[in-house]
Amino acid sequence: MPNDAVVTYEQMDADGLVVAALRGDLDLDQADAVRDSLAAAAAVAECNYLRVDVAAVTFIDSYALGALVSARNAAASRGVTFTLANPSRQVRKAVQVTGLSHVFGLPA
Repeated sequence: MPNDAVVTYEQMDADGLVVAALRGDLDLDQADAVRDSLAAAAAVAECNYLRVDVAAVTFIDSYALGALVSARNAAASRGVTFTLANPSRQVRKAVQVTGLSHVFGLPA
């Protein structure tokens, strides 16, 4: 799983946990790349859990939120548990307003 300007990955642990960290502004310009990168990480045979740390996300628009939903659905189709962790204020607000808290494993 290659790191790039928006997504960085930690090495997978023995239980198949992959931690991805997103940072900066997530909008239309990055949405497709984020979706594709996270979906590819979930497609790795040894990946059982994909935790996406969004603490450093400073802005998220509806396109990027949709990309996260799409990546989550791709992961789920492979039996991979996809969760968001450490949501920044901006991410938490976007997820709560759209009613997607339960989809991403966040409290309502």
